[in-house]
Amino acid sequence: MRVKVCGMTQTEQVNELAGMGVEFAGFIFYHKSPRYVLNHMTTAQVRKINNINKVGVFVNTPLEEVMRIVDECRLHMVQLHGDEPPKYCERIADYISVVKAFRLSDNDSIEWMTRPYLDVCDMFMFDTLGAGYGGTGKKFDWSILKDVYMPKPFFLSGGIEPGDEEKLHEFTHEPIAKHLFSIDINSKFEVSPGVKDLKKVKIFVDQVHNNNSK
Repeated sequence: MRVKVCGMTQTEQVNELAGMGVEFAGFIFYHKSPRYVLNHMTTAQVRKINNINKVGVFVNTPLEEVMRIVDECRLHMVQLHGDEPPKYCERIADYISVVKAFRLSDNDSIEWMTRPYLDVCDMFMFDTLGAGYGGTGKKFDWSILKDVYMPKPFFLSGGIEPGDEEKLHEFTHEPIAKHLFSIDINSKFEVSPGVKDLKKVKIFVDQVHNNNSK
């Protein structure tokens, strides 16, 4: 499994992630987030990072602003975590790879929610439904995905924490997991918002990558 570490706010920590073999670093461009990257780094600093795939996380952001940040930061991928309609996603996907996030409750029809986006997004992300936008840190019940038909690569998110490595490995045996592109970790690996506990991250990443070879 690939690993994305989201909510990065420090160049030095991003560089360490790259050295661990982490494939994706997430930078949050949502003004209301405590991990809003532009409170800590400039777009020029994000732009200079070139040793890891950079994912920009946006929530209901005007299209022109997304495109500007993509160019200024030289992002590799955009993650849309709000109520963005399919047409909006399609316009961005004409320019850069798009991950559409879905915040799910136990009773949601995942296939119905994702169907309008199948042809206009490159990947999906599944996370826990919360009161606001963005990640909640709450545990996502992966079992609701087991019987879902999902022809699209997806990120698995939602309160993933140290100690979940074996559960994630078990999930990879589910039919839907053949399209599992990456797992996404964030708040459970922090010492404070936007500052990661890199020892915890390394242990987790090493275990996940070791499970890949089993």
